[in-house]
Amino acid sequence: MLKKINKSWGIALASLLVAVPVLGACTDSAKSNDKERRTLRIGMLYGSKESESYYRQQMTDMFEVDHGNIDIEFVYGNDYSNMQFATEEERKKQQQQDPQENLRAIMSGDNPIDVVMTDIASMKKLASDNLLKPLDDYIKQDKMDLSDFLPAVIDTIKAQGDGRIYGLSPTFSSNAVFYNKKLFANAKVEPPRDGMTWNELFAVAQSMKSGKDKDAVYGFAFNNYGGGLSMYDAQSTVASFSQMRMFDTTGEKMTVHTKTWADAWSKPIQLYKDRVIPHAEDMQQTASMASSDGSYAYNPYQGNGFIGGKIAMVIGNYYMVNDLINYNKNASKMKNAQALDWDVVTMPQLESGGSNGVYLGNLASVNAKSANPDDAWAFIKHMNSEEVAKFKARSQGELSVRQKFIQPKDGANYRIEAFTNVKVNTDDLGEADQALYRERPNLNLISELGGYLFQEAADGKKTIDEALAEWDSKGNELLQKIKLDPTGDLSSELQTYRDAAQSGMKNMLRAAAGEAVAIEQ
Repeated sequence: MLKKINKSWGIALASLLVAVPVLGACTDSAKSNDKERRTLRIGMLYGSKESESYYRQQMTDMFEVDHGNIDIEFVYGNDYSNMQFATEEERKKQQQQDPQENLRAIMSGDNPIDVVMTDIASMKKLASDNLLKPLDDYIKQDKMDLSDFLPAVIDTIKAQGDGRIYGLSPTFSSNAVFYNKKLFANAKVEPPRDGMTWNELFAVAQSMKSGKDKDAVYGFAFNNYGGGLSMYDAQSTVASFSQMRMFDTTGEKMTVHTKTWADAWSKPIQLYKDRVIPHAEDMQQTASMASSDGSYAYNPYQGNGFIGGKIAMVIGNYYMVNDLINYNKNASKMKNAQALDWDVVTMPQLESGGSNGVYLGNLASVNAKSANPDDAWAFIKHMNSEEVAKFKARSQGELSVRQKFIQPKDGANYRIEAFTNVKVNTDDLGEADQALYRERPNLNLISELGGYLFQEAADGKKTIDEALAEWDSKGNELLQKIKLDPTGDLSSELQTYRDAAQSGMKNMLRAAAGEAVAIEQ
């Protein structure tokens, strides 16, 4: 579960880094003609002074041009520089710190930040603790028209703020199911549709599996490259991460030897065993065969099962659209490459209800203790203006929240609504769970153990019940050791599993290399 949290922080930072230049074409309430110099302090959960020139170029330079008397200062709750050069003892101490508490620290004190850059889950918590200033009055005062903003985004922001708006984001990201239209037409199988459940999608995937070796077509994959199946892939198809607990709230008893966990593993593992979901070695073969005739020409998409026409459906984010458009433009330049006829549908519904939705990782809010709330709002309004949205619409990996700028790229023909007909995913660990992981970083070993046992079940070395029973038993032993030694070196506890996994990977690569040679011959 900690992996999920770290991932959300990583996406939040990445969203900030891909922000595009902000033009000075907006007029707002805080634009001033006076000579008074003021400083606007922008707080970020993570960052570093070393990267600040990039942050400024991408986020604030043109705002400062338009607001000549306002200087921008970035403040980091968690400075990467401090982590990079920390001693081992300092690293352990930092691991036990709450990154969110570090953010809260720069929101208070004698010189608090003005703007808070955060994600939807953090915004909700900060707002509920009265640490953010509502933006509704500013929006009304400046007659900011939200009617063009994607309703799902605004509604979700309001839902997380008990009906009020505590932050605005100019862009959002989301996943969709990409599918190969030609493969479906050739197989005479009805393609996927919006609103399917995971079980319905899996049934379609089974219908699309055909052939073997170099002629194999796989029904579905959770990623473009590498093939394979992970515990987190399987878990994500059944219930939210908060519903799929590995252990109780005290961190003392495992909770995995249950029907819920068995159900989460069973269908994906069966598809993997049936090679409806490709194995890693299957994708290794695809990559190897690309240059088998000796006249090698570089193909940047080599090994991409979906682009190579080997996988009928795959989960991808919006950035994948860029890859597909670029591939089709250059297919004629690559040996044996053919343009791909593709489209997208929405992510499947969870079997427990709900769905995996869009993500807001670059929300800008006003600190309730800001000494310059009007300047903070000026920045947020500028960042979310229509003029700026024209440029944010060029983002490689995210979509503009303004509907007029949500359209297929470069004249391509695909259902862009597959990325917009979704809700924001706010699933995350609760405060108590986050605190438990900070106090006992070794709890990460529990999910690592589960990953090894999941793979053994997927490879047929254990039944699902045997794997879950062992995870439950070994996990309970490990939880007690973690309780006594929450931060020490307990790596030896999983060494047997790690060695087995490493040995299995080596054997897989040898087999894949041998099979690829046989196929080429």
